[in-house]
Formats: sequence, structure tokens, C-alpha cells
Amino acid sequence: MNGADLLCDTLLAAGVDTCFANPGTSEMHFVAALDRKPAMRCVLGLFEGVVTGAADGYARMADKPAATLLHLGPGLANGLANVHNAKRGRTPMINIVGDHATYHLKHDAPLTTDIESLARPMSHWVGRVASADTVSRDAAQAIAQARTAPGRIATLILPADAAWNETSAPLATIAPPLPRPKVLQPHISAAVAAIRSGKRTTLMLSDAALRGPALEVAGRIAKATGVRLIAQQSNARMERGAGRVAIERVPYPVDQALAALKDVEQLISLGAKPPVAFFAYPGKPGSMLPDGCSVLQLADPGDDLLHALQWLADELGIAPSVKPDVMELQRPPLPTGALTPASIATALAALMPEQAIVCDESVTSGRNLFQFTRTVPQHDYLQLTGGAIGGGLPMAVGAAIACPDRKVISLEADGSGMYTLQALWTQAREQLDVVTVVFANRSYAILHGELRSVGAAAPGENARRMLDLDNPALQWTQLAAGMGVESGRATTAESFCELLRGALSRRGPFLIEAVL
Repeated sequence: MNGADLLCDTLLAAGVDTCFANPGTSEMHFVAALDRKPAMRCVLGLFEGVVTGAADGYARMADKPAATLLHLGPGLANGLANVHNAKRGRTPMINIVGDHATYHLKHDAPLTTDIESLARPMSHWVGRVASADTVSRDAAQAIAQARTAPGRIATLILPADAAWNETSAPLATIAPPLPRPKVLQPHISAAVAAIRSGKRTTLMLSDAALRGPALEVAGRIAKATGVRLIAQQSNARMERGAGRVAIERVPYPVDQALAALKDVEQLISLGAKPPVAFFAYPGKPGSMLPDGCSVLQLADPGDDLLHALQWLADELGIAPSVKPDVMELQRPPLPTGALTPASIATALAALMPEQAIVCDESVTSGRNLFQFTRTVPQHDYLQLTGGAIGGGLPMAVGAAIACPDRKVISLEADGSGMYTLQALWTQAREQLDVVTVVFANRSYAILHGELRSVGAAAPGENARRMLDLDNPALQWTQLAAGMGVESGRATTAESFCELLRGALSRRGPFLIEAVL
């Protein structure tokens, strides 16, 4: 076999059976090898940002990494924004980046780049295959890195001759993922002392602490001790809905975040980072915590967060009979009248099916979605984690491939959606069960808010031309049709509800342009 075959076999031996790809000439031997491996699902993205964003969404729901296949340095560069989001979301990912044959690099051909330097800022580990004989060993190392809790970005550079050369090297031993480490006794003791001190205490959660079993234990702690629960602002995945413990996030706007946390005297962090503003603003603090608030890091994101919460509950002496407060199923009536972000959220709350996966890049328009969806059927909530827009549509692709039996609802801002519009084509080709709702407000609404936040004057002609999308207005139904996705346009709450009900009742991709 050649090196490319051995690479495929190594991935499959580790359970990496999905490859999101946008290949080029230097990857053709790997493409041919993939063609010989029917156990590997290969998904084409028409832009590398779709490829990396889909791998991010896939791993969030599959709890294991996918592979990406990217073409040399420029291909990697095109996908880096969503690799950044994945890194911030602690997503496991294995990027396979093709390169020129080793002996061709000296010619400095047009696509020759310093791939390592491009990869390092967005990767936890970067490696280069030395030869066909080392492919399996190097791939095994990349896999181990990606599967290190809570999830890491591994980028493996594959020279073309390492892929096409024959090898008799054996398949490397694929070690199982290491278990998450347990927190140390002193950390638990410090948290117990803090909670018993009588100070106003908040327990901030992220990562695996936002899954149902961990939330239940955190809810028991809150019920018994009076500590407040809150999630960090950006999280890769949250389990929400009726029967689960409800938890709010730190608000995005600085003034709202400061108000939400103004009474906190102690913050105990479980897999979360202390809250900070997304950006600096004149005259406003960078930390969202009040002066004098102490921060205790109970557990790191890669620790066994469920065990940490269980241990904390035991040390606090919380009886098994203490039950957390959970949300009861309650749906609102269907909205009528004007189509607004609130009426869209109400319609979603009224119609969302059980075990839906919500991929949220609605940005400004969906900021208040949480208050409408606390009591809907149980669902998973995925959001933008690194702030680089263009992750939402690809994230929905990956989530739908990871969970083909669950309905995916993609909430997308119109400006953000244009970054990775090609993801709709992949939805159509793969016939993915995704309902996309585009909040068509014809502007970068979040940037209008940021302009006000920095104290700038009301936007004039030049500012409007950089922040508005209305000249010409984007026609999302036509864009969807060009990508092979059926669609409809809603201008009232009634027409939105009709389209949403129809889209949720059938399988396959459908896009709703919600004109605001």
C-alpha cells in the first residue's frame, strides 16, 4: 500500500470515519485512497471555511474528531477563521493539509507556503509527515493530540510523495483517549469553604459541565446552598429545555454583563474563564466582575467536571433527596402580527421538536432567544465560540451529519451567512435535515450597536455604506435556490409560522428568509 492508504487506515482504526474536504492536486493520492475506503464518509465543502466549520459542528455533537482535507497553505488559510472558532470551543479536530512533494519545494512553485507558520496560531499541535514509512505513526500522534480532553486542534502536513510512495510500515498502535483527570482535594476543600463563607457566590460553568447530568448536580448544589449558576458567554454546546436545569449565560453587551454580575463576591469556575468584555470600550472595564470579587478555579476545562460537581455536592453534605429546580414543558401560543426577533423566537418555542439541535449565529437578532426557549422540549444549543462570523451554516452541516436522526435548526444572521453561503450547497448534496432561518435585517446590526458603544456619532453616509446590506438587498430565496435548497420568504409572524411548521414536518434542507 502507499502512504495515503496507510493514513486512511490509521484514521479509521481510531474511529475517525468522517472527512470534510476541499482537496487539490497535491492531495489526489489521498483522494484516491479515500475512494478505496467505503467506511470513510467524505463530504465536500465548496470553501475551506465550510470544511473546517462543519468539522467543528460534527465534533461538538459526535464527541469525537472528524478529519479535514485542505489544499496547501492557501487552503488552510481559507479555513482558519473556523479553526479559530473550534479552538476557542475546545473542539477536537484533525486537519490534514497537503503539501508539495518534498523534492519539489526547492523550486518555490506558486503555491509554496510556510504551512507550519500558518497553522500554529490556530492549532495546539502541528506535525509534518517525514515519509510514507512514518505516516501511521505521525497520524496516530495527531489523533492522540486531537482527542486530549477537552479537545485540541491537530494539524498534520502531508507531502505528496509521502502519500504516493509505497510502504510496508505497520499500522501504528492507536491508544484510547486518556480519561479526564480528577480535580484535586485542595480545590474541592477551597470551594466548600467559599460556599460556606456566607458570601454571595456564583458557580460559572462551561464545557462538559453544561451537559444534562452535570447540570443536574449543579442544580442540586444551587438548591441546597443558594449559590447562583451561570454559564460563560460563549459555549460549544449546552443541553437545555424542559426537565433540565435552566442556566443563563453572561450577557454579551458590557453594561448588561456588569449589571448581571454586580453583586458577585466570589466566582467559582468549573471549566469556564472569568468573564471579560469581547472588546475594549472607552471608559468601561475589561473584566465583567466587580472590584474585590475573588475567583476560584475549581476545575479546568479538560478535567472530569461531572465528577468534580458530584464530589463537591458530597463534601457539602447535600442529601440525595435534594432535587434541582427544572423547567416544566410549556409552549407559548403561535405569534401573530409583525415579524420581529421576538415573534421568531416565540414561533420556535411553540414548534421546536424534541431533541432538536439549534445552531445559533443569529448574532444581534437572536440575542434574547434564551428567554423564549427555557421550557421547550429538550434540545442542544450550539453557538459561535470564537467570535469569527461565518461558523453557523457550516456548523449545522456538521451537526446534521453527526446526528442524522435529529432535526437541526440553524439560526443565521444575513451578514454572517454570506461568509459561508456555500454550506447550503453541501446541505443539498448530502440531503441534510436542516431548517435554516435567516434573520434578514439587511445590515450588520451588531456593528451598528458597536458603533454606538464606542461613543461614535450617528452613522453618516460612509459608515452606513460599510454597515448596511440593503443596496442591493440580499435575496436569500434566490441564493438558496442557486445552491439547490428549497426556501420561502416570511414577512409576517403568520407566514413565518406556516413556513416553519412545514419545514419541521419534512426531511431535508429548507431555508426561511425572515424579513425584518
